[in-house]
Amino acid sequence: MRRKIAVIIAVVSFLLSSTTVFAEAPEGVALDLLAKSAVLMEQETGKILFEKNAHEKLPPASITKVMTLLLIYEAQANGAFAWEDMVQVSEHAASMGGSQVYLEAGETQRVADMVKCIAIASANDAAVAMAEFVSGSEEAFVGRMNEKAKQLEMRDTNFVNACGLDADGHVTSAYDIAVMSRELMRNFPEIQEYTTTWQDAIIHRTNKGESEFGLTNTNKLIKWYEGATGLKTGSTGNALYCLSGTAQKDDLALIGVVMAAPDYKTRFQEVMKMFDFGFANYTVERGYPIGELMGYVKVDKGQEDEVKVVVKGEVFMLTSKGAEVQWETQTHIIPTVKAPIAGGTKVGELIYFMDGESVARTDIITSHDIEKANIYVIFKKLLRGWC
Repeated sequence: MRRKIAVIIAVVSFLLSSTTVFAEAPEGVALDLLAKSAVLMEQETGKILFEKNAHEKLPPASITKVMTLLLIYEAQANGAFAWEDMVQVSEHAASMGGSQVYLEAGETQRVADMVKCIAIASANDAAVAMAEFVSGSEEAFVGRMNEKAKQLEMRDTNFVNACGLDADGHVTSAYDIAVMSRELMRNFPEIQEYTTTWQDAIIHRTNKGESEFGLTNTNKLIKWYEGATGLKTGSTGNALYCLSGTAQKDDLALIGVVMAAPDYKTRFQEVMKMFDFGFANYTVERGYPIGELMGYVKVDKGQEDEVKVVVKGEVFMLTSKGAEVQWETQTHIIPTVKAPIAGGTKVGELIYFMDGESVARTDIITSHDIEKANIYVIFKKLLRGWC
């Protein structure tokens, strides 16, 4: 009897000690990963489908450049510069080691080509050159990186540089990487022009003349996995092998992150394993399309008596494959608005429910502008009321 009890205790102890190795998905499906940390996130909802040590702070290597690219795209969208603007390479940017495209001090490149070097070839020199171009110095740009991380509630993150070279205190987590990857892919899907490009080239223009330099994508997912859309690799002596991978099939978009994988191939294999799990077990339901008519709202003292109100944003609801799912909606719309009122003004909310629980929401907005009624319009309305 004592021997049986001892065996039972040993088995229980083994199972408890194994929980750090066999991280479990929320649904209880175990994925045996060698990477120290991992996350699988659904892109539209941000729901975590699988995690292993998701909030452990680790060096991210060149996955850092996801935030660098996000800030570049945001600055361009806000009118800070154009894609055709020229960037001059500083001594500091040219001195970056590691992965690079061998930019020379004083050399100039288009913004678009610098971004191409960062996204395809993971160029440290291009990343630092763009950081200086956007913010005046790499230090100032890193400040913006950390500000953005706070805005996105990336609580495990502290950036020290713009390219990801090993540095004391330069850390993030698999969860935070998924968050910033989601922000980039949702807001700037055009990044896929580069992240799905296998090979390209830039032209070096220096005092020595012009020469072509070939770029090959560091992310083998785009060759190895159907539906891969990006995103960023990373590896250093401290970080080992990292990857933020993205893929889409039909309406389901996934973000798979691994950190501190033991070797080059394992990071790709384990992200693909997470993708297989996600695509095999989940799907998304689309809500009402953008612009769907939700009704009419009365307009006080307007050129028109009422205005159409429509759905502002399309909603995606994550569900398990094969599950019988029905969704319902509730609308909350104010009864009257006062002219003048601009098109796109929020007048209510559309709330989605599954199994009685609120799962998503979007704004209901006015479809077009309505000006304040002039004397002629008021007089016509009065006449109509008398007749």
